[in-house]
Amino acid sequence: MTATTEDAARPAPDRPWAGDVVGPRTKGLRLDGPETVADVLAGSPRITDAAFSWPLLTLDDATLDHNVGVVARVCAERGVEHAPHVKTTMSRALYARQAAAGAWGATVATPAQLRTVRDWGVPRVLLANELLDPREIAWLRDDLSGVLDGAPDEVWLCVDSPHGVDLLARGFSDAPAAVRARLGVLVELGVPGGRTGVRSTAAALDLARAVHASGLRVLGVTGYEGSVAGGTTDDELAAVAAWCDGLRDLGAAFLREGLAGVDEPLVLSAGGSSFLDVVLTELPGPVPGADGREVEVRVVVRSGAYVTHDHGFYSRTDPWSRIPGAEPLRGAATVWGQVLSVPEPGLAICGIGRRDVSFDIDLPVALWLRSQSDDGWLPARELAGTRVTALNDQHLYLALDAGEAGASQVTGPATAQVRPGDVVGFGISHPCTTFDRWRVAAVVRGDEVVDLATVDL
Repeated sequence: MTATTEDAARPAPDRPWAGDVVGPRTKGLRLDGPETVADVLAGSPRITDAAFSWPLLTLDDATLDHNVGVVARVCAERGVEHAPHVKTTMSRALYARQAAAGAWGATVATPAQLRTVRDWGVPRVLLANELLDPREIAWLRDDLSGVLDGAPDEVWLCVDSPHGVDLLARGFSDAPAAVRARLGVLVELGVPGGRTGVRSTAAALDLARAVHASGLRVLGVTGYEGSVAGGTTDDELAAVAAWCDGLRDLGAAFLREGLAGVDEPLVLSAGGSSFLDVVLTELPGPVPGADGREVEVRVVVRSGAYVTHDHGFYSRTDPWSRIPGAEPLRGAATVWGQVLSVPEPGLAICGIGRRDVSFDIDLPVALWLRSQSDDGWLPARELAGTRVTALNDQHLYLALDAGEAGASQVTGPATAQVRPGDVVGFGISHPCTTFDRWRVAAVVRGDEVVDLATVDL
């Protein structure tokens, strides 16, 4: 349903970011002074209207709904819970879509992100990392102490060292039982040469025993399967499956010692952005507990980049194309940059650069071309026969090959079709490092801007 002008001008209870303030210093907008998101949206603006400028990050509304819906349906059908990793976008507006689709809570990576999403009002948060700053532990205790009785609020976090366990135990040592019950601890299992996480079952059991002895709540085990493999060959997928089996075995060891799974289900948590097909196959299902009895587990996945997907890394590793009955995800993000110069045959220089798009894995890919006429902007048309060859801080080098530009109504050398003043829409690779360059993204249906997704941090 399309919001009316009156609706857009008034922050709704289910769209609190409509009251966020943007202004002349907000990239992608050209405003004379501070305005709320609702102010900018009043009148159903288009991306070519005066309120917007190039470069501009846009998100396709229908594609966002598609991606969120596919992931929510697949997780629900397989009986796993989803705590999407919001570090990808750090956008309250985009997380609201995920929560509305049934997300258990939000996953974050840092204490700052934890404070941010708690400020959004998210009741359940998984900090997929260790918490080792006594100041942050004190803040967390105070935050959980302020929760009303009966509220669903809880925060889960990871441990991989005795020092980390000791800091948590001391920070919560004299907290009321109701506060301690809102803190969940997951022992993190890593891989040799990988990032955080203990490297052995023995070390993991020692940590679980220490957490349990301190009176804190041991939920189960967690890890990041993305450290196991960098691609999706049969051997790499098999390695991820073996790692998942190890995570289940570690959880079973916790059960046998009564360290977890006594008063609530054993939690097994993994990432899932690139290997969710393997995670969904290997992690669910009962595990053997004490006395050989089968114990149901609670699988929580943390996929995050799926919300916008991309036209690069995640498009290549997309597990959704390997999950029976699931639909492939689609890239929702486009960064639009104006052609500043066509200084020589076969080369266009566009006004976007490393400060606007991700480049840590792949360079952007040109998707669309828009031109102006005396009557205004023409509809976007597909742009083929081009490739991005380099990025500077604020410039992009677009090589223009001879041949058709991709749209059936436009023929001839690409050089002749790309002119200064045109605008090119680029797909990105690895959305996390695109969103950290923006503070607002225009959510669009065609050219109409239906929302502004503000970005924190």
